[in-house]
Amino acid sequence: MKRFLRGIFLMTALGLVGYAMGHTGHMPWTWSASIAHAQVPPPPAPAAPAPAPTATAPAPGAAPAGPLATADGETPGLRVDVTQLKRDSGGTVTLKFTLVNDSDTEIGMTNYMTASDYNTVSGVHLIDPVGKKKYFVVRDTEKTCVCSRSIGTVEAKTSANYWAKFPAPPETVEKISVVIPHFGPLDDVPISR
Repeated sequence: MKRFLRGIFLMTALGLVGYAMGHTGHMPWTWSASIAHAQVPPPPAPAAPAPAPTATAPAPGAAPAGPLATADGETPGLRVDVTQLKRDSGGTVTLKFTLVNDSDTEIGMTNYMTASDYNTVSGVHLIDPVGKKKYFVVRDTEKTCVCSRSIGTVEAKTSANYWAKFPAPPETVEKISVVIPHFGPLDDVPISR
């Protein structure tokens, strides 16, 4: 009986593999040969229980991680927090930021940060004041920004997270200005690795 059940299990497993591979002929064996010569391995031994998680104390003098930079918006109650500006392996820099609406009303963001793409953050850019260079959001082959889209509305007393990719400035540039339309300037934002 065990042999019969193992055979059924193996046929089912092989059927799932065949289905997952899309029946494209990438399997170098036949069904009958595989089942006739297959041996089912014994079940794995039970795993040892995982150690209980331990709390780690923050390093002495370490402050809780907060935004890299903050600026108030032109609209009362709206602010932006830059949460990450990081070099990527592909020669780009990723900016992550949060819009915080502390007001009592929702704020429509549809055209708030748009350059030419409707409902995106394509108007955000970086400025290297030392190298005197402005970096625009990266665009794909269809000229669409590589950034947050469908940005919509930030409800009252909530926040929304956004991102955008930029060409990486030279390795010697360690800090840069982030310009987000309708917000104060965010100068000397550190670029992490």
